[in-house]
Amino acid sequence: MNHEDARVAVRAVGAVTALGPDAAALWAGARDGRVGIRPVQRIDLTGVRTKLGGEVDALPETAHPYPRPGGYRDRVVELALHAADEAVAAAAPAIDRAGLERCGVVHGTCNAGLLSGREWLAAVDRGERPAPGLAAMSTPQAAAEALAGAYGFGGPVVAVNTACASGANAIGWAADLIRSGQADVVLTGGADAFSDVLFAGFNSLEALSAEPARPYSAGRSGLSLGEGAAYLVLVREDLAEPGDVLAWVGGYGLSADGYHPTAPRPDGSGAALAIGQALRSAGVDQSDVGYVNGHGTGTEKNDPAETSAIRTALGPAADDAVVSSTKSVIGHLLGAAGAAEALVTVHALAERTAPPTASYLGPDPSCDLDYVPLDARALDTRVAVSNNFAFGGSNASLALLRRDDDRRPPAPEVDDVVVTGLALLGPFGDGVAAARAALADETGIPADPEGRAATMTVDPEPYLTRKARRRMDRMTVAAIVTVAKALADAGIEDDERAGIGVVLGTSAGPVESMARFTRGVIADGAAGADPGVFPNTVYNQATGQVSQHLGLYGPTSTVSAGHASGATALGYGYELLRTGRADTIVCVAVDLVDELVVRAYRDLGVLSTVPGDRRFAITDTAVALVLERRGAAGQHGRRPLAELAGHGGASRVRPGGVSWDLTGDATTRATDQALRTAGLRPDDVTRIWPAAAGLAPADRAELAGLGRVFGDRLPVLRTPKVVLGEPVGPGGALTAALAADELGTDPQGGAALVQAVSLGGSAVSLALRPCP
Repeated sequence: MNHEDARVAVRAVGAVTALGPDAAALWAGARDGRVGIRPVQRIDLTGVRTKLGGEVDALPETAHPYPRPGGYRDRVVELALHAADEAVAAAAPAIDRAGLERCGVVHGTCNAGLLSGREWLAAVDRGERPAPGLAAMSTPQAAAEALAGAYGFGGPVVAVNTACASGANAIGWAADLIRSGQADVVLTGGADAFSDVLFAGFNSLEALSAEPARPYSAGRSGLSLGEGAAYLVLVREDLAEPGDVLAWVGGYGLSADGYHPTAPRPDGSGAALAIGQALRSAGVDQSDVGYVNGHGTGTEKNDPAETSAIRTALGPAADDAVVSSTKSVIGHLLGAAGAAEALVTVHALAERTAPPTASYLGPDPSCDLDYVPLDARALDTRVAVSNNFAFGGSNASLALLRRDDDRRPPAPEVDDVVVTGLALLGPFGDGVAAARAALADETGIPADPEGRAATMTVDPEPYLTRKARRRMDRMTVAAIVTVAKALADAGIEDDERAGIGVVLGTSAGPVESMARFTRGVIADGAAGADPGVFPNTVYNQATGQVSQHLGLYGPTSTVSAGHASGATALGYGYELLRTGRADTIVCVAVDLVDELVVRAYRDLGVLSTVPGDRRFAITDTAVALVLERRGAAGQHGRRPLAELAGHGGASRVRPGGVSWDLTGDATTRATDQALRTAGLRPDDVTRIWPAAAGLAPADRAELAGLGRVFGDRLPVLRTPKVVLGEPVGPGGALTAALAADELGTDPQGGAALVQAVSLGGSAVSLALRPCP
């Protein structure tokens, strides 16, 4: 059941920051302007411009089981669980009313399990045999599934990786999951932890301040890094008692600058689009906004750009709104920043107090708003905005409403979502026809005692010049080429591109760049940090480069759900389109194989060496599908291949284990949800594209889950990954592209289901049907 005009309540919050171990400490410190940025104790900062950061004091080890390969405890998971404990405990009555299977997780992060990945990489380079699960813990989905496992949540479990905008993006997506009926309660927020790699990277960009950051101020000299975690529990309004509501999530907006890998668009126009969309989706006017919790990094370029964005989005009302930056007291929490700052904004509304911008020195002509310098101020507004803008030009803005505000979000103009363009690149070649030819010839991946893996060659011409791709990694080049091909396949002209959005799904992310940069730091400390590589280490850099080079400025996000990442990107794109946040979105999924990826899968014991050995081969793959609202496609005369009619997500995470869903329960519930949202019966489905790729226990569990939905009338199964190999994150996108192509050539053949399953217990199902 959909509840597009339902209100989504902030029911509870939790935080761990440099200001203390809970949300109360964060709010009190922010309100009082108490600066928690101080000398860092846990990390050797030799060669780094500053020794300061918003460091979290020592915490007791969490009692929750989560994967600890070789006994290693990842700090980002520890921070996440401590903050989430507070929020989940406070929201217990609402969680009980909803039931655990209706509770989901949307986790935001920039660096994911960087510490686990660093530990694994260092051991590999020393010639040691590290604990196999360390590499698996480096992915964004690992922490998301650790949270789900800790609390027994069985709803959708996903990670958002839009760098410094991740926390805000996660909160907005969580609200969407509730309004679309995918979940009734969602734990959402973000976490990131300090590392020598992180400090070395920002130091190489000369972005760090030698003193606590002074956002928007004259004399500001850079940002202060922070670490920590913050989570909100969002609930459907009927599950929260009126006295328990802290605030309402009115709406949110996403956009792409499409300008530069690290710098914002100077006029703030990209960020203004996100703010404007947040206000429209919440049904509030510019003049309603009384407070803005700004991105406010304290850097030379970001603060003036954000000031311009606020002025553009609010118009003359910007002079009456007050603005402040929470980063002035806790530093920049990266993927957790948006969540921590939303939490402060919730308290600011509830307590009618605007927290100050600490350490403010005086006005700068390029930053000419009221930044609440030094001391808190009384605040009488029902509407606040929280902004977060990121590397790669990813922008996210939240519109939050005071708990006594009774307005409802306007019901969106819902439309069907159709597939109008496809592009596939892999070892099989270029395009759907090449993939089908490989399947017809059963051209699989040959035996290899080191592990069956296949890579692809991507021709960047004519999409990228040699100069343009000089600092790009293979993942970014593959993403740009694949999206360009998909746009061409849909017949989209250059002058139609500006409003198009991009959602990218990836499991492993930019492994090539992360390894290259980290190895430099491990070998030579801060002096070994390459500023040309560091921007490519964030998961959304490929997304940002797609937007920049192809001129796509609509809603943008980067998401991860392990091997279900591609299917998750399609599900998110579907929601953004169906509710009118864009007319066209390209969903692209990319993961590439190198010797480190092969080593990681081989050590986990799931990588095949000979065909038929009950494990899977892995491959490079890039897939892009152009999704459009049916009305927009018709207006432009584009013929849809198929309709993406619905989707579902569910999880069954085993606490403390890195394992697929052994029962297939998550597959059953995700499939049921997809059928419900699509308005289909099991008898309407004539073919299923399962996640099956040869890993016998996982494939057997998935089949059992499907059997509970279809009984003894199981539709025809299409299993291309058994031949082509497991593309890791893009697997669901690959099979969705093949399914859409088949539906386009056989419109009388009935509906199709596409399945995807992560190795950690998350399942996604997509429902497609023909377009006559």
